[in-house]
Amino acid sequence: MLYLLIKAGISGVIIAVVSEVAKRSPGFGALIASLPLVSVLGMMWLWRDTSDPERLAAHAGATFWYVLPSLPMFLAIPAMLRRGMPFWPALGLGCLLTIGLYLAMTWAGPRFGLKL
Repeated sequence: MLYLLIKAGISGVIIAVVSEVAKRSPGFGALIASLPLVSVLGMMWLWRDTSDPERLAAHAGATFWYVLPSLPMFLAIPAMLRRGMPFWPALGLGCLLTIGLYLAMTWAGPRFGLKL
């Protein structure tokens, strides 16, 4: 249980740091948020828990393919905000776009030989 709390605490600190830095410098906050910190921590936790190189390799490979469908959201949300859409609807539509693209990746990926 302590291990789970440590993992959650570290993850929460990262989110808090990103939001605080972004208040002062949106660009630097975005830089920190774009770092694959969650992915790296996830791989560290997975390695500590399993020490299974094949499982970790599969996880890292699948992470790459799942990052791709999330990228359009980071173009769509600012475009909607700049056109006057309120934040919450823009965020919701951006999330719906990402969910749709994740579903498309989950469906199409294996048809192209990707192991997701």
